[in-house]
Amino acid sequence: MIEIGFDAVHQLAGVGALIEPLRRAFASHQASPARAQYALSEGPEPRSLLLMPSWHRDAIGVKVVTVFPDNARRGYPSVNAAYLLFGDDGAPRVFIDGRALTLVRTAAVSALAADLLAPEQPEVLLMVGTGALSRYLIEAHLAVRRYGCVRVWGRNAGKAAVVSRELGATGLTVEVATDLESAARAADVISCATLAALPLVQGGWLKSDVHLDLVGSFRPDMREADDECLRGACVVVDTRTALEESGDLIDPLAHGVIAEADVATLNDRLAAHAFAPRPARKTVFKSVGVAAADLAVALYLVERHQGASGATPTDAGSAA
Repeated sequence: MIEIGFDAVHQLAGVGALIEPLRRAFASHQASPARAQYALSEGPEPRSLLLMPSWHRDAIGVKVVTVFPDNARRGYPSVNAAYLLFGDDGAPRVFIDGRALTLVRTAAVSALAADLLAPEQPEVLLMVGTGALSRYLIEAHLAVRRYGCVRVWGRNAGKAAVVSRELGATGLTVEVATDLESAARAADVISCATLAALPLVQGGWLKSDVHLDLVGSFRPDMREADDECLRGACVVVDTRTALEESGDLIDPLAHGVIAEADVATLNDRLAAHAFAPRPARKTVFKSVGVAAADLAVALYLVERHQGASGATPTDAGSAA
């Protein structure tokens, strides 16, 4: 069996390189049923287990994810995952570090959405959240737009400073935002990746043509943006199941702020992109994760791995 570990994922695929494979995947119609989600505990920081299968032609993949919010206090990743690819004979062929795959996939999907929805000449990018994904999302947005200023805000200013220093070591200049409201008012693109239960970003703070990238909320009791953030916005999701899973959409739908019929998917937006320019108004992209994107990234990683090792698809057990 081929094994592609955490470091190997990053060696084989940068976030920017995944945008086009994902563009093709979202434009196609791969089988990707709604993920199964299970609550492992109750309380203010419930633990979750997610199962995400997808298949396309001879490729079958499934990701198993655990979300343990309390891990952060112990210095461990809050999200862990394993990805398994099966061959055309139904046998397991490839094991991929699912946490690394999720990080690069999630960021690349946000980059794809921003390429379709973000202002053409933004000046300020604001990253809300200081978890592992924040670094990848900043890289993702920089892959599709140029910014004069990049800022990061977190509840813990010390963690925001760490993100700034780490990205500074790669040559990027990232400022720490000490006040979320003033930072949001100045931002042209805001990316949020938190485990917040209550809205952090307020619609009254936003520019009229801001692009809001909402990543964190994947349960009804999680929210990163208030209702006003979505009022009058062009709203796009990675999958329509987001309308049933994320509090960022469930509550505005229930309050009549947005209508389900007005929410588009990335597939819809890609189909319309050749004929319609970017909306000249506020845009919101809400992602909860879709298994078809995981499969597309997994197949890309296997292809790159085979090329780097000199293996052929046969050598890899017909993994792809």
